[in-house]
Amino acid sequence: DITFKEGKLVAAAKDAEAESVYENYYDYNEAIASIPGHRILAINRGENEKFLTIKVEAPEERILRYLEKQIITNDNEYTTPYLKECIADAYDRLIAPAIEREIRNTLTETAEDGAIKVFGKNLEQLLLQPPIAGKVVLGWDPGFRNGCKLAIVDATGKVLATKVVYPTEPFNKVEETKKIVADLIKKYNVNLISCGNGTASRESEQIISDMIKEYELKNVDYVITNEAGASVYSASKLATEEFPDFDVNQRSAVSIARRVQDPLAELVKIDPKSIGVGQYQHDMNQKNLGQALEGVVEDCVNSVGVDLNTASASLLEYISGLTKTVAKNIVAYREENGGFHNRRELLKVPKLGPKAFEQCAGFLRVPESKNVLDNTGVHPESYDAAKGLLELLGATPKDARDLPPRLNAYGAEKAAVALGVGVPTLRDIAKELSKPGRDPRDELPAPVLRTDVLSMEDLKPGMELTGTVRNVIDFG
Repeated sequence: DITFKEGKLVAAAKDAEAESVYENYYDYNEAIASIPGHRILAINRGENEKFLTIKVEAPEERILRYLEKQIITNDNEYTTPYLKECIADAYDRLIAPAIEREIRNTLTETAEDGAIKVFGKNLEQLLLQPPIAGKVVLGWDPGFRNGCKLAIVDATGKVLATKVVYPTEPFNKVEETKKIVADLIKKYNVNLISCGNGTASRESEQIISDMIKEYELKNVDYVITNEAGASVYSASKLATEEFPDFDVNQRSAVSIARRVQDPLAELVKIDPKSIGVGQYQHDMNQKNLGQALEGVVEDCVNSVGVDLNTASASLLEYISGLTKTVAKNIVAYREENGGFHNRRELLKVPKLGPKAFEQCAGFLRVPESKNVLDNTGVHPESYDAAKGLLELLGATPKDARDLPPRLNAYGAEKAAVALGVGVPTLRDIAKELSKPGRDPRDELPAPVLRTDVLSMEDLKPGMELTGTVRNVIDFG
């Protein structure tokens, strides 16, 4: 306790002449009680890479006096000097190293928890980006030596065409690329180009912008899309099953196109650790990180809900109560029976019993169902309460848009007593019925669509520009 309150963490260089990213820590000390988590992780990494030596500097004199006071209860000219030596030796050899280990473990665990929280928050923001629905999208995976890979997908995400163009170094076929891409845009009525933000992104963006102007493509915008993890997905077993006839590069372009149509549905196919929105992610307990991120993905998928007739197996398996096997069985049942017509049909899916139905039904939507409640977050167990609420307020599912204010006017507590359900449940039902098929992501700012590239020379005092935050850290 004394060490933690008054001690310091001291770092020094193993070789003061060695150049490294850890030079800030070659002569460094900071109070243990106030050292921030990101610095702990940096120091740990420097130590692991053999650039730094770390030690805990404790108020040794004060600790020895404290220990002597505990052990030496009576002063004795013969035993006191001997006991003092014993205490000093025990502290030096056994107690101090044990305390140092404990303090450093505590600091590291706290730092890792903080980093995992930041990672989880970033992942949540990324997964809950608003989708850009109803557009035919051209995915553009930029590159130099292997060219730029293109994939066109329709509004439902179905691949219509793929192509490779070579506008960048060392080929520089810029004019040829513009013509090929403009022809593809006209042929497939493309509304949006989704350009990956990796290697050769700036060059590709300039070409796209110039082409939109030169070919007068008035209804075409472009968006820069975070392509982190696209290459991991394109080489995965899942991508091979989804696109057996495509090579890795084509799959990557398809992923970049689909990411703007429904970021959540596409990003769940990638291991969260490969999306790269964290800090020091490789230095922390991978099991804890993995579990935390899986939880974030599950929360996001369940909060948004999924369309039972379009969701992939990889999206469905994140729904509460569904395993990988059951998710595949749902897709198989859907293909064999021409889709689901209502939620109750889920009980016909092999290995999906009443318990699993109870857990998953509220998160699965069936827009095609005759029962409007099947396209809301209302659980089948609450259908009677929902119907009772509509009758109580004299409303029908078709004119339920103003249900929340009508419930407030009637009195939520009064309605809850009449229907025998809780007030929070009743408010949720009213909210869901007022907007069937509601997507909570629609309330967030939409992605930034562009038609032109701005350079530093274009900037004028007083201009207001919109940008995209790609990553958040808890320092700097």
